[in-house]
Amino acid sequence: MARHKVSLITGDGTGPELAQAARRCVDAAIARFGGSIEWEVCEAGVDVMAKEGTPLPQRTLDSVRRTAATLKAPITTPIGTGFRSVNVHLRQELDLYACLRPCKSYQGVRSKYKDIDLVIVRENTEDLYAGIEFQKGTPQAAKIIQAINELATGKKIKTGLDTTGVSIKPISVENSDRIVRFAFDYARANRRKKVTAVHKANIMKFTDGLFKEVAEAVAKDYPDIQYEERLVDNMCMQLVQKPELYDVLVLPNLYGDILSDLCAGLVGGLGVAPGANIGKGGCAVFEATHGSAPKYKGQNKVNPTALILSGVLMLRYLKETAAAAALERAVAAVIAQGKSVTYDLKADRDDPTAVGTSQMADAIIAKLQK
Repeated sequence: MARHKVSLITGDGTGPELAQAARRCVDAAIARFGGSIEWEVCEAGVDVMAKEGTPLPQRTLDSVRRTAATLKAPITTPIGTGFRSVNVHLRQELDLYACLRPCKSYQGVRSKYKDIDLVIVRENTEDLYAGIEFQKGTPQAAKIIQAINELATGKKIKTGLDTTGVSIKPISVENSDRIVRFAFDYARANRRKKVTAVHKANIMKFTDGLFKEVAEAVAKDYPDIQYEERLVDNMCMQLVQKPELYDVLVLPNLYGDILSDLCAGLVGGLGVAPGANIGKGGCAVFEATHGSAPKYKGQNKVNPTALILSGVLMLRYLKETAAAAALERAVAAVIAQGKSVTYDLKADRDDPTAVGTSQMADAIIAKLQK
């Protein structure tokens, strides 16, 4: 009987109730096939920040490093001010370089599209999300602007030293190579037919152009997988007009973040969009792609599907493929039936028959046990 040690980051806002729902579903799925999970419950986010002065305690990082995988509930990221994203910190600290976001249609989820089955592979550690920023009005910002203007052979920064903020966009050969290889390896392992690299190399020739160059070189090592490229703005239009033409998309960090939300919109929204962040050192963090919805905290109202499907991805990562398949089937069956689902999955969001987070998890577990 396989027993896996897994960290559970309960998050904040609606995170703890989502974490509990997903944990129960994952436990039920793996138990059906004779396995089990030993959970290490961890804290991160605004609640622990208020108590300890850090949104990501060292003990949480240590647990993620120590265990076989981590299931992470949503965590609030302040907009514009406050602490930097815990999600970004985890990815960079643990070198979780590959963000995997499947976007798949499920019968019963409202959408203008059907039969969508796309996978976003997003580079997680560099690009504009590297966090190398210089705030306007600081001596550091003035110095970096002056240095750029001294070194630049073409365009220069013409706005004021005290009125301009700067973000740096690093793109490297090594990180581009490993994310593109991850996309091709995923395609091959999952019998996918095509990988599309997405960039803006016509404008950013030394960063996105480098990503394009590396992707083309890597593609030659995978002759069994079709390869093509799209400019990111055109890719957005293509996904809206004819998403059925695409399969696995591989992108630098910022574009991957944006297009993963676009693709989630094609299948009904972030409430059904799982995610995984995977590194080479045995660390992997599985999370829903939506936020913590703090206004619904403690109301037993929000849809647990995305975090449960992230649990499906985690089970596959742990090689518990039968349990993963059974859990996904149970989720799909409950959604298709449309009875024991949260308000956002009802045809009418004011439907009084909508159930809560915990009750939807109960229905999924019941399907598993049949």
